[in-house]
Amino acid sequence: MANLQEYKCPCCGGAIAFDSTLQKMKCPFCDTEFEMETLKGYDEELNHEPEENMSWDTAAGSEWQEGEADGLRSYVCKSCGGEIVGDETTAASSCPFCGNPIVMMGQFSGSLRPDYVIPFKLDKNAAKEGLKKHLEGKRLLPKIFKNQNHIDEIKGVYVPFWLFDTDADASIRYKATRTRAWSDSDYDYVETSFYMVQRGGSIGFNQVPVDGSSKMADDLMESIEPFDFSEAVPFQTAFLAGYVADKYDMDAEESVARANARVKKSTEDAFAATVTGYETVTPENSSVQLHGGTAKYALYPVWLLNTTWNGGQYTFAMNGQTGKFVGDLPLDNGAAKRWTVGLAAVCSAVVFGIAKLLWMIGII
Repeated sequence: MANLQEYKCPCCGGAIAFDSTLQKMKCPFCDTEFEMETLKGYDEELNHEPEENMSWDTAAGSEWQEGEADGLRSYVCKSCGGEIVGDETTAASSCPFCGNPIVMMGQFSGSLRPDYVIPFKLDKNAAKEGLKKHLEGKRLLPKIFKNQNHIDEIKGVYVPFWLFDTDADASIRYKATRTRAWSDSDYDYVETSFYMVQRGGSIGFNQVPVDGSSKMADDLMESIEPFDFSEAVPFQTAFLAGYVADKYDMDAEESVARANARVKKSTEDAFAATVTGYETVTPENSSVQLHGGTAKYALYPVWLLNTTWNGGQYTFAMNGQTGKFVGDLPLDNGAAKRWTVGLAAVCSAVVFGIAKLLWMIGII
């Protein structure tokens, strides 16, 4: 059992001391009083919280069979270092990641064979229409982004993803409060009650995706989710015909940290949704243990347009299965200035018209 001086206040975290006058434990920082049995139970609960364990079996992908990769070629960009894989007929003239020319390096080698692939469901015309729709109504967008030749540069790329499956046992502790207010003829009172809320249980995860390419912005790839894994099929090189595949540069083991973060956040969100009936709820401790965590290697279809304007790089991506489109847009400062001046002129005219009307009816 801990010494009395070692107890921490569940409300503010301060050290608690015994108050001989009250015959209770009292926090000198927030003046909260506690029965000794309450603190003992709280302390015992904290001492029995499980340690977190989030480990995986990261043996994803498989070895290429003899002769299977003979028709594949590797291309590398001398500007950004991006490496892509295509078949012998791939007309890879520019890098899908930065737009600069790329050169063929020769026979493909040196990576695992994907377990699955989700084939492209939307063709290039659908991708171009998606980009046009994304640009509609953007008055302050530089004209180059609406240029048809520019839109034609969109490319279909199979992006490498590590897919994590696991069952998670979790124990999460929250600090919650309820308040009660009342008044008498002299004062207003507010009583705040503090509670320790515990949630525990199990939850399963399938195909948690983490892209294996450092060239792909993580937030961009997460923004075009979800992909429907029910349409995935065992990988065959024939699916690369007419497209290119990004060669992963982060293996499954290097992607575990992001998988853990996604699993933990999803678990915490699911459990937090069950804590109701309180005015405030603050998570204080979260422990997640994974069981049977495994990884698979898959290629997911993405349409990409990467371009540079005024020294900035802009990437647009469309889910090649669902059509979901995302991307940051640059601002044409000249157009913005003209728009601001025009808006100011309109506002001035409106104000002048209102003032004239008020003067005519004798208000001013």
